[in-house]
Amino acid sequence: MLPKPRITRTRKGEIRLRLPAEERALLEGLPAQLRALLQEEPDDPALRRLFPPAYVEHPENESEYRRLMGDDLRQRHLSALAVLEETAGTDQLTEEQAHGWLAALNDLRLVLGTRLDVGEEPIDDEGDIDPEDPEMAALGLYHYLSWLQEQMVEALSSS
Repeated sequence: MLPKPRITRTRKGEIRLRLPAEERALLEGLPAQLRALLQEEPDDPALRRLFPPAYVEHPENESEYRRLMGDDLRQRHLSALAVLEETAGTDQLTEEQAHGWLAALNDLRLVLGTRLDVGEEPIDDEGDIDPEDPEMAALGLYHYLSWLQEQMVEALSSS
């Protein structure tokens, strides 16, 4: 049995959050970790999916693209993380804030998934996770963030 949705759209069009205190605390803390990585370790391989190459076969174009767009892309990621961090304790989000959450959840999932070497194949919630795996907590977090992201997409796409 699936848990009751934590994110829904109200009749007024706002996004309602039904998150327990532990989940709110987690969501308030995660952005700081990714922000530190973005600001202090910009070349960390875990960030590669946040900054995919635009010109794979043309290094000179890629270098120019990074020079022109790198700071803007980084700022977009930081802004989305700030929205999640600042609104994790609220019960309702505007549509704009919900889009910020969606971007931040996606960024967190991409970095965590890269660290865990999550591939294209879906991970079965029951059969593919070994309870003795030292990365079980991180995999659980990855699944939780994926679940919230799915709910946010559903809430934003409902009318």
